[in-house]
Amino acid sequence: MKGHLIGVCGGATITEKTAELALQVGREIAKRDAILVCGGLSGVMKYAAKGAKEEGGITIGILPGNSRDTANPYIDIPIVTGMGVSRNVILVKTSECIIAIDGKYGTLSEIAIALSFYIPVIGLATWDVDERIIRAETSKEAVELALRAVGKS
Repeated sequence: MKGHLIGVCGGATITEKTAELALQVGREIAKRDAILVCGGLSGVMKYAAKGAKEEGGITIGILPGNSRDTANPYIDIPIVTGMGVSRNVILVKTSECIIAIDGKYGTLSEIAIALSFYIPVIGLATWDVDERIIRAETSKEAVELALRAVGKS
């Protein structure tokens, strides 16, 4: 396998600032030869995947619906689950670490799932609900912390 599987979670409806954070996270993941795992749709998922593709990275989208056609155009490997929000468990369990960017209740559920399975969570402008969330101030720092958490510095 090319590299570590780093999950990126966040809202489907986002601001320009959040889009830029996600884009930079995706770029940093690809620059470090890691593979981006996300929900495969819009918002944070789309911009993170776009950033990864701009740097020649690999992207996986864990889709909630029944068609790979719902994936954003930056997803290399669409995983069709037909499971709705239950696909969040697959996304988290596939990832070695989660970077949560902004987000609402879907992102909160992914954070909770990761914490319950002892999967490291890096928080970037997101929920502050548990002391185990490792806080990052920048996209670059978020990816560095994620890779450190999975044993690759």
